[in-house]
Amino acid sequence: MTNQTTTTPTAILLYIPNLIGYLRILCTLTSLFLMICHPTHYWTAAALYVSSFVGDLFDGMAARKFHQCSTFGGLMDMVTDRCATTGLLCVLIQQWAHRSGYVLVSVVVGERLFTLLIILDISSHWCQMYSTTSQNSHHKSAEGNRGRFFLVRWYYSSYPFFGYCCVGAEFTYVTIYILSSLHLYDLSDAEDDNSRGGWYSVVKTVGEYFLFVLVPACAVKQIVNVSQLCSSCYAVAERDAALKNQ
Repeated sequence: MTNQTTTTPTAILLYIPNLIGYLRILCTLTSLFLMICHPTHYWTAAALYVSSFVGDLFDGMAARKFHQCSTFGGLMDMVTDRCATTGLLCVLIQQWAHRSGYVLVSVVVGERLFTLLIILDISSHWCQMYSTTSQNSHHKSAEGNRGRFFLVRWYYSSYPFFGYCCVGAEFTYVTIYILSSLHLYDLSDAEDDNSRGGWYSVVKTVGEYFLFVLVPACAVKQIVNVSQLCSSCYAVAERDAALKNQ
């Protein structure tokens, strides 16, 4: 007779990748707190945000290494990612409304664009999560994405393409946040101080070069999101039709 170890809910909550996930949540909340309540500390806020984003890589590695994959961990990752991106885009909407030196049309377009990005990000990932978990599959698995639009299958099966889209999108938002914060909180000081003016110019130039590389990846990520939204909704409708026809 063999002794079988019973896994408790507490054990799941204390899985190593989930502990990393809690740290990610702490970094995200602290980052958003600084962005909203102490906006002049934007470098620290950006560093914490990026740390939370990078932590997503390590919790996945830990889950595979220690065989501690869990539905709870996948759920926590998804919620953390969506809340972090939404929070940052909300901050950008607020910043965009207070930027000087931009025509009203540019401000309005920026605010509407960030709002649409929030809607698309949440809806596409929620539908993807629901459509796959209802089949008892992980939202990134080949099984869960069988029959989906080829771009969605490629996105979740090709790690380089997945990384290109995710890193490109998140770092696009972070770079815009830093440039916008620099404009709002340091520009007036830089104009009165030649040394700071030089620093401002360097950061602005580097940031613009970063955007030149990152924005195409961010655009591709939005195309993937649209494909994911449509494909997952169709999969749910397809399952409904199959149940009706039984």
